[in-house]
Amino acid sequence: MSHFNEKVRWALDYKKVPHKRRSVLPGMQAPLALLLRGGTSTLPVIDIDGTRIGDSTRIIEQLERRWPDPPLYPRDPDERQRALELEDFFDEHCAHELRRVIFDPLLEHPELMAEAAGTDKRRGSNALKVLYPVVNRAVRHQYAVNPERAAEGRAAVEEAMDRIERERGPSGYLVGDSFTVADLTAASLFYPLALPPEAPRVIERAPTGMDEFTAPLRERPGYRWIGEMFRRHRNNGGARRA
Repeated sequence: MSHFNEKVRWALDYKKVPHKRRSVLPGMQAPLALLLRGGTSTLPVIDIDGTRIGDSTRIIEQLERRWPDPPLYPRDPDERQRALELEDFFDEHCAHELRRVIFDPLLEHPELMAEAAGTDKRRGSNALKVLYPVVNRAVRHQYAVNPERAAEGRAAVEEAMDRIERERGPSGYLVGDSFTVADLTAASLFYPLALPPEAPRVIERAPTGMDEFTAPLRERPGYRWIGEMFRRHRNNGGARRA
């Protein structure tokens, strides 16, 4: 369910790069990432012809080099710099906070966590149920998830949506007249909150308490913009998976 994973999935699908995806149980991301030696302790990690790369920003940079079309980086140097600055803003000042906002109520529902973990395989679902007390503690510790930090996160998420609404241009995009890494990053990092139909459907219902936060956001232009980016540029991506 990771929004950083969705950021990379979207980039791969947008560029029509055939690939295979593998997921792990919640709480096991750091050990696996270290084992894969992608230069990071978090997922996603991608293996391209034996070269492993971690961190969604570095992965997209490598995809741009190897598969430049369609581009995610603007050709104009100033626009490219602005797009990369926005990518960094949403990565560093929205994604982590939004994860706490989502996980704090979600971790209270083991059945939803099993669903969100992508445990469509019965063995993985059963393992998560058995290990859930350990997983709960590990996830809360790894991502500093608690009610106080979640409250701070909600304020940061609203500020990030403010930024979307300020940066949108007449074209509807954040930078220039075309879809760039800035749009992909902002929209994908919000996907666990917005759950647009074009994205992987990780859970069928939001955990108790989430509607109180999301209901007023749904009326905002920034929230509608997230859905619009998915409709324009994510519709048929999943069909390209190898």
